Amino acid sequence: MPNESLFAPWRIEYIRSLAKPESDKCFLCEAAAATSESEKKERLVLWTTAHSVVLINRFPYTNGHLLVAPRGHVADLEAMSVDQRTDLMEQTTRGLELLKNALSPQGFNVGINLGRSAGAGVPGHIHQHVVPRWNGDTNFMSVIGEVRVVPEACSQLYEELLRVIRVA
Repeated sequence: MPNESLFAPWRIEYIRSLAKPESDKCFLCEAAAATSESEKKERLVLWTTAHSVVLINRFPYTNGHLLVAPRGHVADLEAMSVDQRTDLMEQTTRGLELLKNALSPQGFNVGINLGRSAGAGVPGHIHQHVVPRWNGDTNFMSVIGEVRVVPEACSQLYEELLRVIRVA
């Protein structure tokens, strides 16, 4: 049987970003600052509050992977105000409800990676991951193929989640 290739061309943007020196730009701050509908769509911002921004992860672990972050560039939980921490959890809960209604996951992983050694891809801007899970959704691809199979494009997911938000 010949070797077959699985192409994931959207991953190259992420791979190339790892080789770049850290710049002054923070995609979470840029997402929080987006005001027009076209900017929000480009940055996959679902909503913002006075303290938080909720967006789709452009490089997801699985379909529906959301990020919830404070609007301000804050690195640590203890540097956040009580209002910021409270809103982070409120928006995480709202994200869980949205994903339950839109995608019907059977479970979730929710968590924060604090510091580069803990897996934080953006150690300067704290953010919470909301990752929907389904029975049997992990397979050999990540281990053997060093690639994730995400069944829906971020742009399609964005439109679907906005539809569910508007109905609610």
